[in-house]
Amino acid sequence: MPKHSFFTGQPVFAQLLNLIPGHILSKLVVRYQANRYYKSFMTYDHLVTMLYQGFFQCLSLRELISGMQANHLRLQHLGLKTTPRRSTLAEANSKRNADLFGELFHDLYRHHFASLPDSHQQKRLYIIDSTTVSLFSNIMRGAGSYKSDGRKKGGAKAHVLLDAHHNIPSFVYLSEARHHDLTFLDKVEVPPGSIVVFDKAYTNHSRFNEWSTQQTTWITRQKKDSSYQVLQILPVSPLSAQAGVCSDEEILLGRPSNQLITPLVKARRIIFNDTEQNRSFTFITNDLQMPAEQVAALYKQRWQIELLFKRIKQRYPLRYFLGENENAIRIQIWTALICDLLVQIVNKNLTISNNYREPSVQKGTLF
Repeated sequence: MPKHSFFTGQPVFAQLLNLIPGHILSKLVVRYQANRYYKSFMTYDHLVTMLYQGFFQCLSLRELISGMQANHLRLQHLGLKTTPRRSTLAEANSKRNADLFGELFHDLYRHHFASLPDSHQQKRLYIIDSTTVSLFSNIMRGAGSYKSDGRKKGGAKAHVLLDAHHNIPSFVYLSEARHHDLTFLDKVEVPPGSIVVFDKAYTNHSRFNEWSTQQTTWITRQKKDSSYQVLQILPVSPLSAQAGVCSDEEILLGRPSNQLITPLVKARRIIFNDTEQNRSFTFITNDLQMPAEQVAALYKQRWQIELLFKRIKQRYPLRYFLGENENAIRIQIWTALICDLLVQIVNKNLTISNNYREPSVQKGTLF
């Protein structure tokens, strides 16, 4: 059989890299002056090296560089003339600004996925949550108390706004694990008219009122110690009661005596009984028109973001890091997110119509 008949199209790794528009990376290189003081190991080389580490799950600098050297001839078509030394990669991970990789991730999302909110509810749903990546040292300070020997493991926290329709993060903010989840609400911007779901750790009355002004629907669970006043008891239809809705009320959330510090929020309180788990849940939302059982169903979709965290941590090595400094840790987390984003772009291209202009990855060798 002729040699060329074994493979079709470009190697898969090259096709994945082709999904990163050159003008986006070039713009970021200029903005961050990322190639300044570098003679050979440029930003593109750094990006390809770290994506190789993610896709091939390399757990150390030695494993990564040895693997690239063994496949050097196959990697030449990617534009890599030489493979970096371990010291060169370690220095680049510690000094090249990690924000460049974070901005690249967000630019790629906007380029391939961002669009105006669609009337279909699933395309307007966003989920907020965070996940912690444990570190062996306290480079990035972790949450919790110190051990008896005075030591404590560090941790990096990824705060995520998940685009539920595409099942990928639309916005990510990295911080030390010790930072509370509420800090993320000051960073994130939800498209007006969207539906945003999150757990009760993100309770912020000022942001609730701001979202209501923007016609953004928010759904969360009520804290046990939260103060509220019942304004009106809403009727529960037999169909809703059969679905598990126990009560439906219009409330004023907050304490009037403290409203100068914590503003009052007009909301809806729903008590829902989940027969599968034999548990009762109390939801609050600013949507007064949506059926109560639909509010419970939307909150249940919050589990989708946990599946995202599981997918990224299983597919890409975030147990061992290539550098013992915060910048290197951030770069490795960002490139793991970029790896996952590129795979999701391929999944999107496989489901769209044939007249769509975006290229899809063809079958072939990984190199």
